[in-house]
Amino acid sequence: MSLHAHATRTGRPPWHRRPAALAAIGAARLIERLPPARIRRVMLALRRGARPADRPQAQAARQAVVALSMRCAGQGCLQRSIAAALLCRARGTWPTWRTGVRTAPFRAHAWIEAEGRPVDEPAEVTHYHPLITVPPQERPAGPAPAREAGGPDVPRTAKGSRHPGEPAS
Repeated sequence: MSLHAHATRTGRPPWHRRPAALAAIGAARLIERLPPARIRRVMLALRRGARPADRPQAQAARQAVVALSMRCAGQGCLQRSIAAALLCRARGTWPTWRTGVRTAPFRAHAWIEAEGRPVDEPAEVTHYHPLITVPPQERPAGPAPAREAGGPDVPRTAKGSRHPGEPAS
């Protein structure tokens, strides 16, 4: 994947945040070697249970990854985007992770988004057509609905009544 990005190395994260970022970079290096369909499945599994990442969280994760890895700071957009998503996940959040292509000239790219916008990407990323998108997992709006007493998971006897000894309602 390639995008002529002007990756800049920012200041290194504090020492206590480096192990998580380095682990995310290493895991991303392994994940990026998988076929695209498997990468998608891995990313879908990893997002489970995470809150959507806000822009500052996603930027901090991306900046930490870029600061600690020359490859991620340069043309390694797939590893950079996976590592940033993994680092967000380690902190309990998930950005939207995307890969896409453009046709003239042909290029592929991977990036993360938060709050509906690409995080620290050049404006030309809008020219890419997303092929794989792994957004934060949808969460129900309210509390889980309470089960109705005597609902469908209450076993019935052959005659349609409740268990023997159970009062009729």
